[in-house]
Amino acid sequence: MTRLFHISDIHFGLEDERALAWVERCIAEEKPDAVVVTGDLTMRARHREFRAACGWISSLGPPVTVEVGNHDMPYFNLAERFIDPYRRFRAIEALVEREIALPGLAIVPLKTTTRAQWRWPWSNGWVTGKALAETLAAIDALPAGTRALVCAHHPLTERDPRGKLLTINGSRTMEELARRGVLAILSGHVHDAFDIVQPTVSGDLRMIGAGTLSKRIRSSPPSFNELTVGAEGITVCVRNLEHVPTPAMQIAQVPENALPPRLPEDPVAPVGTVPEVDPPVH
Repeated sequence: MTRLFHISDIHFGLEDERALAWVERCIAEEKPDAVVVTGDLTMRARHREFRAACGWISSLGPPVTVEVGNHDMPYFNLAERFIDPYRRFRAIEALVEREIALPGLAIVPLKTTTRAQWRWPWSNGWVTGKALAETLAAIDALPAGTRALVCAHHPLTERDPRGKLLTINGSRTMEELARRGVLAILSGHVHDAFDIVQPTVSGDLRMIGAGTLSKRIRSSPPSFNELTVGAEGITVCVRNLEHVPTPAMQIAQVPENALPPRLPEDPVAPVGTVPEVDPPVH
Protein backbone atom coordinates (compact mmCIF):
# COMPACT_ATOMS: atom_id res chain seq x y z
CA MET A 1 0.00 0.00 0.00
CA THR A 2 1.34 3.42 -1.01
CA ARG A 3 0.09 6.71 0.40
CA LEU A 4 0.56 10.02 -1.41
CA PHE A 5 -0.36 13.59 -0.54
CA HIS A 6 -1.46 15.56 -3.61
CA ILE A 7 -1.41 19.33 -3.10
CA SER A 8 -1.82 22.15 -5.57
CA ASP A 9 -2.25 25.87 -6.14
CA ILE A 10 -0.45 27.08 -3.03
CA HIS A 11 -0.13 30.60 -4.50
CA PHE A 12 2.50 32.08 -2.20
CA GLY A 13 1.72 35.77 -2.21
CA LEU A 14 -1.87 34.90 -1.34
CA GLU A 15 -1.20 31.71 0.61
CA ASP A 16 -3.39 30.49 3.46
CA GLU A 17 -0.92 30.27 6.36
CA ARG A 18 -3.32 28.28 8.55
CA ALA A 19 -3.83 25.69 5.80
CA LEU A 20 -0.10 25.43 5.09
CA ALA A 21 0.72 24.91 8.77
CA TRP A 22 -1.92 22.19 8.93
CA VAL A 23 -0.49 20.40 5.87
CA GLU A 24 3.02 20.63 7.33
CA ARG A 25 1.78 18.92 10.50
CA CYS A 26 -0.02 16.22 8.52
CA ILE A 27 3.12 15.46 6.51
CA ALA A 28 5.40 15.46 9.56
CA GLU A 29 3.11 13.24 11.64
CA GLU A 30 1.75 10.89 8.96
CA LYS A 31 4.84 10.59 6.73
CA PRO A 32 3.32 9.88 3.30
CA ASP A 33 5.47 7.99 0.82
CA ALA A 34 5.63 11.03 -1.49
CA VAL A 35 4.15 14.48 -2.04
CA VAL A 36 2.93 15.59 -5.46
CA VAL A 37 2.63 19.37 -6.02
CA THR A 38 0.71 20.09 -9.22
CA GLY A 39 1.74 23.67 -9.83
CA ASP A 40 0.96 27.31 -9.10
CA LEU A 41 3.42 27.68 -6.27
CA THR A 42 3.18 31.46 -6.56
CA MET A 43 0.67 34.17 -7.26
CA ARG A 44 2.64 36.30 -9.73
CA ALA A 45 6.01 34.50 -9.98
CA ARG A 46 7.72 37.24 -7.96
CA HIS A 47 11.14 36.51 -6.49
CA ARG A 48 9.88 36.86 -2.91
CA GLU A 49 6.99 34.48 -3.63
CA PHE A 50 9.38 31.89 -5.07
CA ARG A 51 11.72 32.24 -2.07
CA ALA A 52 8.82 31.51 0.27
CA ALA A 53 7.43 28.68 -1.86
CA CYS A 54 10.79 26.98 -2.39
CA GLY A 55 11.64 27.29 1.29
CA TRP A 56 8.34 25.70 2.31
CA ILE A 57 8.63 22.84 -0.19
CA SER A 58 12.27 22.19 0.75
CA SER A 59 11.25 21.75 4.39
CA LEU A 60 8.95 18.82 3.61
CA GLY A 61 10.41 15.45 4.50
CA PRO A 62 9.14 12.90 1.94
CA PRO A 63 10.19 12.72 -1.73
CA VAL A 64 8.52 15.59 -3.61
CA THR A 65 7.80 16.23 -7.26
CA VAL A 66 6.73 19.69 -8.43
CA GLU A 67 4.91 20.63 -11.61
CA VAL A 68 5.09 24.12 -13.11
CA GLY A 69 1.82 26.09 -13.11
CA ASN A 70 0.80 29.00 -15.30
CA HIS A 71 1.18 31.37 -12.32
CA ASP A 72 4.81 30.26 -11.98
CA MET A 73 5.85 31.63 -15.38
CA PRO A 74 7.39 35.15 -15.22
CA TYR A 75 4.64 37.76 -15.48
CA PHE A 76 6.55 41.02 -15.55
CA ASN A 77 9.79 40.03 -17.30
CA LEU A 78 8.96 38.77 -20.78
CA ALA A 79 12.62 38.35 -21.72
CA GLU A 80 13.08 35.94 -18.82
CA ARG A 81 9.80 34.20 -19.67
CA PHE A 82 11.07 33.36 -23.15
CA ILE A 83 14.78 32.82 -22.46
CA ASP A 84 14.90 31.21 -19.00
CA PRO A 85 11.35 30.68 -17.70
CA TYR A 86 12.29 28.24 -14.92
CA ARG A 87 15.21 30.24 -13.48
CA ARG A 88 13.30 31.09 -10.30
CA PHE A 89 12.84 27.39 -9.54
CA ARG A 90 16.58 26.85 -9.12
CA ALA A 91 16.41 26.45 -5.34
CA ILE A 92 14.32 23.29 -5.89
CA GLU A 93 15.52 22.48 -9.42
CA ALA A 94 16.01 18.80 -8.60
CA LEU A 95 12.35 18.47 -7.63
CA VAL A 96 10.81 20.12 -10.69
CA GLU A 97 9.18 17.68 -13.10
CA ARG A 98 10.85 14.89 -11.19
CA GLU A 99 9.95 11.25 -11.73
CA ILE A 100 9.54 9.36 -8.45
CA ALA A 101 9.95 5.59 -8.26
CA LEU A 102 8.07 3.78 -5.48
CA PRO A 103 7.53 0.03 -5.03
CA GLY A 104 5.51 -1.04 -8.06
CA LEU A 105 4.53 2.56 -8.81
CA ALA A 106 6.05 5.48 -10.72
CA ILE A 107 4.99 9.14 -10.64
CA VAL A 108 5.64 10.60 -14.09
CA PRO A 109 5.44 14.35 -14.91
CA LEU A 110 3.62 15.91 -17.86
CA LYS A 111 4.26 19.55 -18.78
CA THR A 112 1.10 21.53 -19.64
CA THR A 113 2.44 25.10 -19.33
CA THR A 114 4.10 27.05 -22.15
CA ARG A 115 6.06 30.27 -22.61
CA ALA A 116 3.48 31.52 -25.10
CA GLN A 117 0.55 30.26 -27.17
CA TRP A 118 -1.17 31.22 -30.39
CA ARG A 119 -4.36 31.96 -28.42
CA TRP A 120 -5.18 34.02 -25.36
CA PRO A 121 -5.06 33.53 -22.40
CA TRP A 122 -1.66 31.90 -22.10
CA SER A 123 -2.80 30.62 -18.70
CA ASN A 124 -4.69 27.75 -20.32
CA GLY A 125 -3.08 24.37 -20.85
CA TRP A 126 -1.18 23.02 -23.87
CA VAL A 127 0.42 19.60 -24.10
CA THR A 128 2.99 20.10 -26.84
CA GLY A 129 4.14 17.20 -28.98
CA LYS A 130 7.53 17.28 -27.25
CA ALA A 131 6.00 17.24 -23.77
CA LEU A 132 3.72 14.33 -24.62
CA ALA A 133 6.55 12.37 -26.24
CA GLU A 134 8.74 12.78 -23.14
CA THR A 135 5.99 11.58 -20.81
CA LEU A 136 5.08 8.60 -22.99
CA ALA A 137 8.75 7.62 -23.32
CA ALA A 138 9.09 7.69 -19.53
CA ILE A 139 6.01 5.49 -19.11
CA ASP A 140 7.15 3.06 -21.81
CA ALA A 141 10.56 2.73 -20.14
CA LEU A 142 9.12 1.62 -16.78
CA PRO A 143 9.93 -1.91 -15.62
CA ALA A 144 7.29 -4.49 -16.45
CA GLY A 145 4.50 -4.51 -13.86
CA THR A 146 5.11 -0.94 -12.70
CA ARG A 147 1.96 1.15 -12.61
CA ALA A 148 2.11 4.81 -13.59
CA LEU A 149 0.55 7.94 -12.11
CA VAL A 150 0.92 11.03 -14.29
CA CYS A 151 0.97 14.53 -12.77
CA ALA A 152 0.35 17.86 -14.54
CA HIS A 153 -0.92 21.31 -13.68
CA HIS A 154 -3.88 21.65 -16.05
CA PRO A 155 -6.74 19.19 -16.34
CA LEU A 156 -6.65 17.58 -19.80
CA THR A 157 -10.23 18.47 -20.75
CA GLU A 158 -9.78 19.86 -24.26
CA ARG A 159 -13.14 21.58 -24.75
CA ASP A 160 -15.95 22.64 -22.46
CA PRO A 161 -19.59 21.66 -23.20
CA ARG A 162 -19.94 24.79 -25.39
CA GLY A 163 -16.97 23.76 -27.51
CA LYS A 164 -14.54 26.37 -26.13
CA LEU A 165 -10.90 25.25 -26.35
CA LEU A 166 -9.30 24.62 -22.96
CA THR A 167 -6.20 22.38 -22.95
CA ILE A 168 -4.71 22.09 -26.43
CA ASN A 169 -3.95 18.47 -27.39
CA GLY A 170 -5.75 17.28 -24.26
CA SER A 171 -7.91 14.67 -26.01
CA ARG A 172 -4.99 12.98 -27.76
CA THR A 173 -3.01 13.01 -24.53
CA MET A 174 -5.85 11.34 -22.64
CA GLU A 175 -6.12 8.69 -25.35
CA GLU A 176 -2.40 7.91 -25.17
CA LEU A 177 -2.41 7.72 -21.38
CA ALA A 178 -5.50 5.49 -21.39
CA ARG A 179 -3.84 3.25 -24.00
CA ARG A 180 -0.95 2.74 -21.59
CA GLY A 181 -3.26 1.96 -18.69
CA VAL A 182 -2.09 4.71 -16.34
CA LEU A 183 -3.79 4.66 -12.96
CA ALA A 184 -4.79 8.33 -13.17
CA ILE A 185 -3.62 11.80 -14.06
CA LEU A 186 -3.29 14.22 -11.13
CA SER A 187 -3.76 17.95 -11.69
CA GLY A 188 -4.81 21.23 -10.10
CA HIS A 189 -5.52 24.68 -11.62
CA VAL A 190 -9.28 24.95 -10.98
CA HIS A 191 -9.02 25.23 -7.17
CA ASP A 192 -11.71 22.62 -6.45
CA ALA A 193 -11.18 18.90 -6.03
CA PHE A 194 -12.57 16.40 -8.52
CA ASP A 195 -12.41 12.69 -9.33
CA ILE A 196 -13.78 12.03 -12.81
CA VAL A 197 -13.58 9.08 -15.19
CA GLN A 198 -13.13 10.35 -18.75
CA PRO A 199 -14.01 7.95 -21.60
CA THR A 200 -11.61 7.95 -24.55
CA VAL A 201 -11.34 5.84 -27.71
CA SER A 202 -8.52 3.96 -25.97
CA GLY A 203 -10.47 3.29 -22.77
CA ASP A 204 -11.29 5.20 -19.60
CA LEU A 205 -8.89 7.63 -17.96
CA ARG A 206 -9.28 8.71 -14.35
CA MET A 207 -8.67 12.41 -13.72
CA ILE A 208 -8.05 13.48 -10.10
CA GLY A 209 -7.78 17.15 -9.19
CA ALA A 210 -6.63 18.77 -5.96
CA GLY A 211 -8.05 21.96 -4.48
CA THR A 212 -6.11 24.99 -3.31
CA LEU A 213 -4.10 25.85 -0.19
CA SER A 214 -4.45 29.57 -0.86
CA LYS A 215 -6.96 32.26 -0.04
CA ARG A 216 -8.22 32.07 -3.63
CA ILE A 217 -10.87 29.52 -2.68
CA ARG A 218 -13.71 28.59 -5.01
CA SER A 219 -16.72 26.49 -3.99
CA SER A 220 -14.93 24.61 -1.19
CA PRO A 221 -12.46 25.30 1.65
CA PRO A 222 -8.68 24.82 1.25
CA SER A 223 -7.81 21.16 0.89
CA PHE A 224 -5.43 18.50 -0.35
CA ASN A 225 -5.93 14.94 -1.58
CA GLU A 226 -4.76 11.90 0.32
CA LEU A 227 -4.34 9.09 -2.22
CA THR A 228 -4.03 5.47 -1.17
CA VAL A 229 -2.76 3.22 -3.96
CA GLY A 230 -3.38 -0.49 -3.54
CA ALA A 231 -3.96 -3.58 -5.62
CA GLU A 232 -7.51 -2.45 -6.42
CA GLY A 233 -6.51 1.02 -7.57
CA ILE A 234 -6.65 4.47 -5.96
CA THR A 235 -8.78 5.66 -3.07
CA VAL A 236 -9.16 9.44 -2.75
CA CYS A 237 -9.83 11.28 0.50
CA VAL A 238 -10.14 15.07 0.25
CA ARG A 239 -8.69 16.43 3.48
CA ASN A 240 -9.80 19.87 4.68
CA LEU A 241 -9.83 21.86 7.90
CA GLU A 242 -13.61 22.16 7.92
CA HIS A 243 -14.12 18.37 7.88
CA VAL A 244 -16.40 18.52 4.85
CA PRO A 245 -16.97 14.98 3.48
CA THR A 246 -15.02 14.04 0.35
CA PRO A 247 -18.07 13.76 -2.01
CA ALA A 248 -19.21 17.25 -1.02
CA MET A 249 -15.75 18.67 -1.73
CA GLN A 250 -15.57 17.30 -5.27
CA ILE A 251 -17.09 19.11 -8.24
CA ALA A 252 -18.90 17.05 -10.86
CA GLN A 253 -17.15 18.48 -13.92
CA VAL A 254 -14.04 20.47 -14.68
CA PRO A 255 -14.90 24.17 -15.15
CA GLU A 256 -13.36 26.38 -17.79
CA ASN A 257 -10.71 27.90 -15.59
CA ALA A 258 -9.80 28.98 -12.10
CA LEU A 259 -11.97 31.91 -11.10
CA PRO A 260 -10.60 35.25 -9.86
CA PRO A 261 -10.37 35.76 -6.10
CA ARG A 262 -13.73 36.01 -4.33
CA LEU A 263 -14.18 39.28 -2.48
CA PRO A 264 -15.13 39.08 1.22
CA GLU A 265 -18.67 40.32 0.52
CA ASP A 266 -19.26 37.80 -2.28
CA PRO A 267 -21.67 34.98 -1.45
CA VAL A 268 -20.06 31.61 -0.83
CA ALA A 269 -21.33 28.86 -3.12
CA PRO A 270 -22.44 25.61 -1.45
CA VAL A 271 -19.64 23.08 -1.33
CA GLY A 272 -19.73 20.52 -4.10
CA THR A 273 -21.39 22.82 -6.63
CA VAL A 274 -19.84 23.74 -9.96
CA PRO A 275 -19.16 27.50 -9.86
CA GLU A 276 -20.30 29.81 -12.61
CA VAL A 277 -17.31 30.64 -14.77
CA ASP A 278 -16.41 34.26 -15.36
CA PRO A 279 -13.69 35.41 -17.74
CA PRO A 280 -10.41 34.40 -16.04
CA VAL A 281 -8.35 37.04 -14.28
CA HIS A 282 -4.61 36.33 -14.11
